[in-house]
Amino acid sequence: MSHVDLPVAARVRRLEERAIAAGLTSDRELDETLSRFMRDAAPTNGARLVARAWTDPAFRERLLEDGNAAAAEVRLGSSGSVPMDYRLKVVENTARVHNVIVCTLCSCYPVSLLGPSPSWYKSHAYRARVVREPREVLAEFGLHLPDEVEIAVWDSSSEVRYMVLPRRPDGTEGLTEEALAALVTREGLIGTAAV
Repeated sequence: MSHVDLPVAARVRRLEERAIAAGLTSDRELDETLSRFMRDAAPTNGARLVARAWTDPAFRERLLEDGNAAAAEVRLGSSGSVPMDYRLKVVENTARVHNVIVCTLCSCYPVSLLGPSPSWYKSHAYRARVVREPREVLAEFGLHLPDEVEIAVWDSSSEVRYMVLPRRPDGTEGLTEEALAALVTREGLIGTAAV
């Protein structure tokens, strides 16, 4: 079943048609809004949050405590503001715990911070298996964690989206925020890779 065949797609289109019929918007305005959002939605946004957290301990604490408030401090996207209509919860990788995110029901994902979700994130296989056998799934991505490292799986929803704060790589103490951000990948922000 393709995206356009899903019941939610039909429901969204009916809502769009009602808004257009009421004179609230047009197809063109909707397309422009989506294009603007997707232009600003990129993994570089999440990477900038991570780099700031790696270099600013007070920001790191704020990010872990209230992801939305901390993200608002960092002007993201070309417009300087990337909207987030969900609660952002940032979970930190440590020497003892590695985090990975999933949405078991559908594919809720912080698009504004991580860019469009990869196809595997939406796949039934990933959504079903990562909660049951996370170590095996991560190994399939090439991430082999020691047995003593606990793996925490975080299930996103329409209300709460998760982002992983990866561990800062050794030997990066002298790098600028910009150089650190360049090290962060979308997979690192999801937790299927280390940085």
